[in-house]
Amino acid sequence: METMKAIVKETPGPGAKVKEVPLPEPGPGDVLIKVINASICGTDVHIYTWDPWAASRIKPPIIFGHEFVGEVVEVGKDVKSVKPGDYVSAETHIACGHCYMCRTGNSHICLNVRILGVDVNGAFAQYISVPEANVWKTDRSIPPEIASMQEPFGNAVHATLIEDVAGKTVSIFGCGPIGLMSIAVARASGASRIFAVEPHRMRLELAEKMGATHLIDPERDDPVQVILDETGGVGVDVFLEMSGNQKAIEQGMKSLRKGGRVSFLGIPGGPITFDFANDIVFKGAVMYGVNGRKMFDTWYRLTELLRSERVDLSPLVTHRFGFDDIHKAMDLLIKKEACKIVLTPE
Repeated sequence: METMKAIVKETPGPGAKVKEVPLPEPGPGDVLIKVINASICGTDVHIYTWDPWAASRIKPPIIFGHEFVGEVVEVGKDVKSVKPGDYVSAETHIACGHCYMCRTGNSHICLNVRILGVDVNGAFAQYISVPEANVWKTDRSIPPEIASMQEPFGNAVHATLIEDVAGKTVSIFGCGPIGLMSIAVARASGASRIFAVEPHRMRLELAEKMGATHLIDPERDDPVQVILDETGGVGVDVFLEMSGNQKAIEQGMKSLRKGGRVSFLGIPGGPITFDFANDIVFKGAVMYGVNGRKMFDTWYRLTELLRSERVDLSPLVTHRFGFDDIHKAMDLLIKKEACKIVLTPE
């Protein structure tokens, strides 16, 4: 039996193990991909640390990781759209194709969704098998490190451009990787002023590199007051919530103008409360919950942003490691001493 190196969540509890596992065998409609680079997502950190969400969702043993790029090495007999040698990434939400959501053009919120690296074996491996419908042919002008981040970049594109931002003021609360990507998308799409709200110094510095015009450390300054002062007391047109933090959500809603739009992408650790009447109803706020990427509208848009070089994600790659250094990589992310870490399987 052929084997490969993979990072496996072998048993419940913190940590992971690098080990040899059987090479996946693609089915008739599947594509076998040799992974070139994989990048670490916040979800992977949750799985590694085994927080309550991971304990309730993950069923070890499983290969985790879902952000990657690679080359096709084998296709099933029914596969028509890709061939060996193609440079590809993948949409990580495996939709059923027959539920109400899928049949009404909303497969990104499929009722029976399975997720790579969460429900089925993922990309922290030398090879991954993916359904043909999920494979995304990637332009070879996009370097592997950047191409491995297309999936989270899609989250940023979806959240930011769910409505137009050209000529509008935008606030981003929470400058983790997706928040930082959203800054770049807003800038590339013509936002007039971009307020980045983040207490961590390294992330604020990256926010400036990605195109934020105003940097706000909420531990030093009141974001609501700063934003209202800078917008003549009106508030921002668009609020992108990327933190999942109770206080940040309250501040973001208070600094949103009447009739403004908010995209919620950050995931709180529990229930959130805020002034529903004043911050939503009387404000006439337009609210979107953002889950993943629209399949596949978002992928076409993110491809053009990267291929045209309107967005450069390279400043976000702070570290590079091989699989054997996964513990070191996770430690850096847990301590917030890294932004995006790119892994190489060899």
